[in-house]
Amino acid sequence: MRGISLRRKQEPGSTPGLRSGTGRPTVAAITMARDEADMLPRWVRHYGGQLGESNLLVFDDNSTDGSTDDLPCTVHRLPQLPGRHGYETSRMELMSGIAQGLLAVYDFVIFADVDEFIIADPDRYDGLVDFLADRRDRSVIAPVALNVVHHPGAEGPLDPAQPLLGQRRFVKYVPLMCKPSVKAVPAAWADASHGIKAPFEVDPELFMLHMKFYDREALRRVAERRNRLVEVDGRAKKSSWSLSGDEMAAKLDSFVADTDPEAVPEFDPRKVDLSGAVHKEEGDVWRTLREGQVKAMQTRRLWRVPERLVGRV
Repeated sequence: MRGISLRRKQEPGSTPGLRSGTGRPTVAAITMARDEADMLPRWVRHYGGQLGESNLLVFDDNSTDGSTDDLPCTVHRLPQLPGRHGYETSRMELMSGIAQGLLAVYDFVIFADVDEFIIADPDRYDGLVDFLADRRDRSVIAPVALNVVHHPGAEGPLDPAQPLLGQRRFVKYVPLMCKPSVKAVPAAWADASHGIKAPFEVDPELFMLHMKFYDREALRRVAERRNRLVEVDGRAKKSSWSLSGDEMAAKLDSFVADTDPEAVPEFDPRKVDLSGAVHKEEGDVWRTLREGQVKAMQTRRLWRVPERLVGRV
């Protein structure tokens, strides 16, 4: 990516990279959800606690479980998807368009699925706003993605009233999930938000904890629901959504098979090659490594959650 700037232009009379000139960026977070009663309240608490609930937008993709009824943030109920170009293309068009509009008044927009929790390194920053104030001139930022994985032999049932990190202590670094989740420019997201039409790098001081595999029974329930959606409208049919609940639970068991939980080292971003996570493809799209998520979970090593992140989600 030599010769291509990752920085955004400074507006005359402003603090570098910020519209307000105050040194503190304004940040919005957006997501799309359907029947996510388990994770959506955590998503709202996590991002609302850092950005303010008034700066969150949840797009409800026809939920039937009441999970979006009483949220303390803006909820927009969508018509039936997919749109004219298919589900995933329509989703990316919508999220990219919303983000572009928000960037008229916000310095940064974060797009994170309801099971994705972005955390600035607490050893360096006091939350996301503090982190982004230090990245005020960056155009697009990707976090180091850690898939939280339940180790059934070492971890018991969850207490839903307590933070997940601590009850769940194991992760796998997955380059595919180092998505360009934070942006300050109207470049469109692509490839289910694994790509974007702008250059980006993975920032070692920003983490994303992905909770897809955080609990065996929750994984089974969610997989069954998503598998039905594949059958109904074909969404994400080339992904792990096509696998049944039992298949996904068996996959999770294989991710941690033959591992001694007491011997697992703590994750350190300096011990992985972050530079290999992003590459440029045709059409001026930069995206993360094309490696199937299930395959990555099977082949990549197990780490412990960094101690400084315990209790943060």
